Amino acid sequence: MVTGAELEVAAADSAGGFTGRGKKKPFTHQGDPCKNCGTPLEGWYCYNCGQNADTHHRSILHLIWEAIEGMFHLDGRLANTLPLLFFKPGKLAKDYMEGRIVRHVPPFRTFLVALLLFIFAAEHAIHNIRHQQELKEEKEAAALATPAGRKAKADEMRKDAVEARDERLADAAQERDESLKEEGVDKAKIAQDYAEDVKKAQTRYAERVTEADALEKNPNAGAEALAKLHNRGSNAAAQIRNLDLQSPEEMESGARKIAEAQVGGQHFNVVVPDASHPPSTGAHVSIGQDSSKEGVKHWAKEGVAKAVANPDYYILVLFGWAHRLAVLLLPIIGLSLALVYVNKRQYFIYDHLLVATNLLSFSFLTNAIGMVLPGNLVGFWLVLLTFWTPINLFQTLRGGYGSSVVGAIFKTLVVWFMSVFAFGLLLVALMLFTLSQM
Repeated sequence: MVTGAELEVAAADSAGGFTGRGKKKPFTHQGDPCKNCGTPLEGWYCYNCGQNADTHHRSILHLIWEAIEGMFHLDGRLANTLPLLFFKPGKLAKDYMEGRIVRHVPPFRTFLVALLLFIFAAEHAIHNIRHQQELKEEKEAAALATPAGRKAKADEMRKDAVEARDERLADAAQERDESLKEEGVDKAKIAQDYAEDVKKAQTRYAERVTEADALEKNPNAGAEALAKLHNRGSNAAAQIRNLDLQSPEEMESGARKIAEAQVGGQHFNVVVPDASHPPSTGAHVSIGQDSSKEGVKHWAKEGVAKAVANPDYYILVLFGWAHRLAVLLLPIIGLSLALVYVNKRQYFIYDHLLVATNLLSFSFLTNAIGMVLPGNLVGFWLVLLTFWTPINLFQTLRGGYGSSVVGAIFKTLVVWFMSVFAFGLLLVALMLFTLSQM
């Protein structure tokens, strides 16, 4: 059996293979005592403790490279492991399960590095999207400072109002016609409901046109839009705190107001002189004095309001816990593999966990690549991953476990469903937990 010390010695001996530094310096310390344990040296590595006999005198650039190499372990095995991970996962899984480990990067190390890269890429993508959105909003706000910009925005608002009105009227007419097809219906009631829907659509249209007219005539629109940008988080948080979760109509009205508060939105819909609404703190309900249901609603509204008011802190806490919860996917996928291969006693939980690390490493790395691609390629990459990920899982089960084609397809569907469900559940739990930390 290969010991851990031998594995580390083999790993150190292979260092530099990935970068092409394959030549070894001549050994000039024959018989010198090892600086770690005192054993006489017979080669570059002490046969007793495994320490390198080098003097470790390095340049600054060499030290920087060794720090990177130590974190990601960039040796010759990486070039052997990654192609198999992406294109021949079944062979890689079989090598791990049958003990051919030294030729590859340790699977858990690959998983940790892939998870780290995924977290970095996700943070980069989110901050980049937010930055681009802020630049776009500031540009729109600057355009509102000019008469031409205000007219263009007002025309856009009028056009959107017409489209929204026509859509609501069409939906109301369709609902009326479908109701009239039923036997024994109250036609007068249906006509009354339709008339109310038409009135609401026309009223909403008139409100939007009034807002557009006010915007076009408002010389302070640009300054007010910038003020809304700076205060949008607190304004939207106040709207969320005042949101009535009991009435569907109130919820719809509140949601519209939140949208108009422009949390990450793309339009400045409400720029009317003297139309600012002072943020309301809302009623502070004591959970201990309220029912449990009302307490949960209050907690949810307060958490969402804080997250909207301070999104940067929410994202910071979210990613601070993301890598911890991501590790939970390992036993979940490992147990799902154990479930579908419960009749194959030659495979142990350890083997299933090795395969799970490969599957997650593939998913994290490929998604990390998609997050750093140019915007015009992201859609194509996501479509590709939609097919590539289950195919990679199928190849793993087919090549690693030796399943038949039909068996591998069935097991792929089971493991895929359980993995996606677990990921979604953990994601929701992570978001709720982050709200509780706000």
